[in-house]
Amino acid sequence: MTKDVQEKSSYGAEKITVLKGLEAVRRRPAMYIGDVGKRGLHHLVYEVVDNSVDEALAGECTKIDVSLNKDGSVSVEDNGRGIPVDMHKEEKRPALEVVMTMLHAGGKFDKGSYKVSGGLHGVGVSVVNALSELLIAEVHRDNKIYKQSYSRGKVIGKLEIAGKSKKTGTIITFLPDSQVFNTTVFEFDIISDRLRELAYLNSGLEINFIDNRSDEKIEEQYKYAGGLIDFVKYLDSNNLPLHNKVVTVSKIDAEVPVEVALRYSSGYTENILTFVNNINTIEGGTHLSGFRSALTRGLNNYAAKNNLFKTNKNESISLSGEDFREGLTAVVSIKVAEPQFEGQTKTKLGNGDVKGIVDAAVYEGLQDFLEENPSVGRKIIEKAVLAARSRSAARKARELIRRKSALGSSTLPGKLADCSNRDPAMCELYLVEGDSAGGSAKQGRDRRFQAILPLRGKVINAEKARIDKLLSNNEIQTIITAIGAGFGGSGDDTGERSAADFDIEKLRYHKIIIMTDADVDGSHIRTLLLTFFYRKMPELITNGNMYLAMPPLYKIKQGKKEVYAYDENERETIVSRMQRENQNKIINLQRYKGLGEMNPDQLWTTTMDPERRTLLLVKIADAMEAATTFQELMGNDVEARRTFIENNAKFVSNLDI
Repeated sequence: MTKDVQEKSSYGAEKITVLKGLEAVRRRPAMYIGDVGKRGLHHLVYEVVDNSVDEALAGECTKIDVSLNKDGSVSVEDNGRGIPVDMHKEEKRPALEVVMTMLHAGGKFDKGSYKVSGGLHGVGVSVVNALSELLIAEVHRDNKIYKQSYSRGKVIGKLEIAGKSKKTGTIITFLPDSQVFNTTVFEFDIISDRLRELAYLNSGLEINFIDNRSDEKIEEQYKYAGGLIDFVKYLDSNNLPLHNKVVTVSKIDAEVPVEVALRYSSGYTENILTFVNNINTIEGGTHLSGFRSALTRGLNNYAAKNNLFKTNKNESISLSGEDFREGLTAVVSIKVAEPQFEGQTKTKLGNGDVKGIVDAAVYEGLQDFLEENPSVGRKIIEKAVLAARSRSAARKARELIRRKSALGSSTLPGKLADCSNRDPAMCELYLVEGDSAGGSAKQGRDRRFQAILPLRGKVINAEKARIDKLLSNNEIQTIITAIGAGFGGSGDDTGERSAADFDIEKLRYHKIIIMTDADVDGSHIRTLLLTFFYRKMPELITNGNMYLAMPPLYKIKQGKKEVYAYDENERETIVSRMQRENQNKIINLQRYKGLGEMNPDQLWTTTMDPERRTLLLVKIADAMEAATTFQELMGNDVEARRTFIENNAKFVSNLDI
């Protein structure tokens, strides 16, 4: 018996698999680019573009051209120095071939070539090569044109001289491998958002984007001489600015270059984007902590020095960082030679020394600006004082909600139908539109792990309401109490949280699912809820706890057979199939107006059964686009919302009149 077990579980040298070259990338692509869906596909473009941007950071490139080609490939051209093509001493191959076929090979590891470089994981163009059916590298250097072709990471042709050239630069053309990716169709808008962002972050860099895939060629150019100033104006375009002049801080000659631009609006939400080497650090980090600390300390000192804390006689107000960030739009961009990333998505900066560097630079720059622009300083302090009054008025409601949450199930909202399981990792909370749908959901659910919270009417718009108004709303109070993790507050300027701040460790359900009707009102309620969570509990989204339920739009019945369709295309496919299979039987089609039209069994089968339901995970793929979209749809600028509706009305497919 023992001998048999040993033979079956033998583990020797013959069991060790050695993946050579780029085989590891092809075997486990998600480890290098995130996934093999839409996100990973577009990451290929970013990796190639990042190489060109690195040339710009080094002062060697002023223009980048990105083209979507008719055959499905992408071309990225820059006017940098061109990838070296001379023989690599150790590898005995051209340097271009080494860069294209070996992981972690490139000039970025030599600090003499690049002081800083972009790209999150540093895997570079070799990973793009590994995951491409075909890749052609064209280098203009030394008055010559060099070319080499590859397929799935392997060389398919020797480096050749293809002609003469008077310019320098690199052109990479790649065709994604359909054997790897679920889709190989690039989306123009996704790429354009990233290219626009890069142009803002690198002032003066010209990025041209061309879509050649259809007869109607689309061309866009991104070039911003104002850099971060233009970026802030773009982000804040749907708000009413408190002051026209953008506050700027620039210390680019230091070991850690720091650039900051900020402006206040009359709104109530804060929108701070942080970048490290052009990477959007959506989870913040030490540079964000340094910025917050300097902002609070700088504005407090300026206000005290100029006697701007004017309050009523019997009023005592203490201004916090939260008050100074109300209505703030800011972009913080730093360059770090060796960034250390951590966090859920590896986009949180962990370099300890960066906090002090950013703090000092921002504090000094802010003081200089305020001394030269006293009218701007006065407006900022006045707004912060109003925010402090609002926060003081909201404190009682906030603490009451916190105490209710802390006391447990005995004080949970009366209309919450809780689940029996007490392990948050196993539990899910459905936020359901209306008492009728809530009743069906309560009857149809699995009581062991599914909790139901019916919501009455439309919740308050978190984009246009101050914290005191928000916390006085009954539905918002109910949601906060049910979730049990506190509310708002991203910590003070050192990152420390108070007892009333949101704490994801206290989350009572690891899945928060918004379930609304598939009509206009349902979409509006869903948007209001997402606005609240995005602005006041963003950790639920970044941590992957927020989902959207996908109820069916149609029930299709033929005889005793019932099938559900979730959109028009699926409806047409099902109806056509039924007609082919049985032409003699009548097909009955029911369009669901709301969840309340379904009985409990139907709701369970279509929308709540983990084995059959479809849930959409809410993610912030583009923080810049998310912030501007929420401002556009839910903010105070009526004209911006009107323009959005006019531009997008033609895309509406389900309109209930």
